[in-house]
Amino acid sequence: MAEYQDKLLIDLEVRIKQLMLLCDSLKDENVRLKAEIQSKQQEIDSLNIELKQLKTKYDNLKLARTITAASVNVDDARAKLSKLVREVDKCINLLK
Repeated sequence: MAEYQDKLLIDLEVRIKQLMLLCDSLKDENVRLKAEIQSKQQEIDSLNIELKQLKTKYDNLKLARTITAASVNVDDARAKLSKLVREVDKCINLLK
């Protein structure tokens, strides 16, 4: 009977060691995945900044093209400029 209990005890110890090793490997993987998530988040942030800059450049290009194009309606150009002036005025008022 003592041999049976000793064998059970040894099996229990082996399984506990296996679980501890598994736990350690999962902790390491968790750390690695968190670092990867942080890296991807930084990449997303930088790409969002770049996207905003490109949108601004695109809008400026559209405005410049609208203003300089010979076939553009003058009223449309005035309306767009008026819209821009109103947006600037809103920003100035918000700063006050």
